[in-house]
Amino acid sequence: MKTLLKISKTSKMPCPSWSLAAIKTCPGSVKSGGELVDACSKCYATKGFYNMKPAKNLRIHNKQDWKTDGWVSEMVSYLGDYGRFRWFDSGDIYTIVLAKKILKVCELTPWVEHWIPTRSYKFKKFMPTFNKLRALSNVSLRFSSDSIKGEYVKGLHGSTIIPNEYFKTDAFICRANTRGHKCGPCRACWDKNIPVIAYIEQ
Repeated sequence: MKTLLKISKTSKMPCPSWSLAAIKTCPGSVKSGGELVDACSKCYATKGFYNMKPAKNLRIHNKQDWKTDGWVSEMVSYLGDYGRFRWFDSGDIYTIVLAKKILKVCELTPWVEHWIPTRSYKFKKFMPTFNKLRALSNVSLRFSSDSIKGEYVKGLHGSTIIPNEYFKTDAFICRANTRGHKCGPCRACWDKNIPVIAYIEQ
């Protein structure tokens, strides 16, 4: 099967992204009892635009497309025109093979700053590949906390959710809410020197 890249271009971010269907490809979103963790219970990627047919079809396509032999080289070629990229504006790394392919793309595109949020760190099998990603100077791999009350583990989590903009936290607070819910000039999520980003609950 031939690779046919389908890239997301969300209005919030200053760069394109690659995504999969939310929840269905997010093994870390589910508690042992089967219910969703707090941070995923109101997932933005299950609402609005994400429910429209073109958005759904793109993510269905991507779930098959990444498995093709030429996917890595096609991603590298595409990223030749960009300085930043976000992985997973919806969905997550749900298989080891996908994790390794993303690692290869990041290794082959040192000119690109990659931001990768994930909850799959909860599964030990991913950690060898994740550790290699974290070691790359051009990758900001952020392990997401399940909390919506600003809780996170220092040295582990790279992002959390806070209930409002007045919440006291030592994390860097995303101020997209003051810019029409756009990144604007901020590039904190891509900055490896900022350990934890706090996103205001929507």
